[in-house]
Amino acid sequence: MASSESTQPPPPLSTTDAEPAVPTESEPLLGRPGDAIQKPDAPMFLNLVLGTAWLSQLGALLLLVTTWSAVFLHKLGVLISPHPLLQSLGTFLLIQAILILQPTSTPAAKRTGQRIHASLHLLSFLSFISGITVIETNKHVNHNAHLHSLHGYLGVITGTLLFAQYMFGIGIWLVPGIFGGEEKAKALWKYHRYGGYLLLVLVLATIGAAADTDYSKGVLKIEGWTFGLGIALVVVGVFPRVQLRKLGIDRSR
Repeated sequence: MASSESTQPPPPLSTTDAEPAVPTESEPLLGRPGDAIQKPDAPMFLNLVLGTAWLSQLGALLLLVTTWSAVFLHKLGVLISPHPLLQSLGTFLLIQAILILQPTSTPAAKRTGQRIHASLHLLSFLSFISGITVIETNKHVNHNAHLHSLHGYLGVITGTLLFAQYMFGIGIWLVPGIFGGEEKAKALWKYHRYGGYLLLVLVLATIGAAADTDYSKGVLKIEGWTFGLGIALVVVGVFPRVQLRKLGIDRSR
């Protein structure tokens, strides 16, 4: 006697976290299901411009080019010029790390994306640390006050949280045993993603505050609207691609 139940197999599950690796079931924050999903066998680098990502790339490049051109078009200082150069480079790499991993859906793509994501974040972290070291050395040598601006306070808060986020992600990925095993670690991925998007906002806010510092306005002559436009483009490029299932949100229920 034939069974009345459907014999269709369930969608395959990812080996890296619990959501199904089916493009049509991955709904972005804005748009239709599958709009911001890496297609099977598509080159990984296309993730950097998929969907609205090209807007983020324009914003990231605007922030980077504005900063670097302003620094090199004015008198360089050994203990201050590297700071905006390195921090803007770190921000650019951080944005690429997010964009490359966002659209992945299949287990193979996720594994590759995670390696690239981690590598870009390592480079970003080294850039941020180097930039912080330069400016702190400058303050120490010249006996300048620490944390005298909104930019400074946001920088310290964001840098501390970024380090915690890096350690959290590495722990889930490489040593899941510290969280009670692989299955329990997988359940924590969504919190890592929430933290990542929050930190992107904090990084962008820190950049926005940098445009209001005496050095940016008085020495580099940076126009605040250029930073504002770059930040806005990054936001409207990244957040519409957020996959709700990866955040534990299922609108189909």
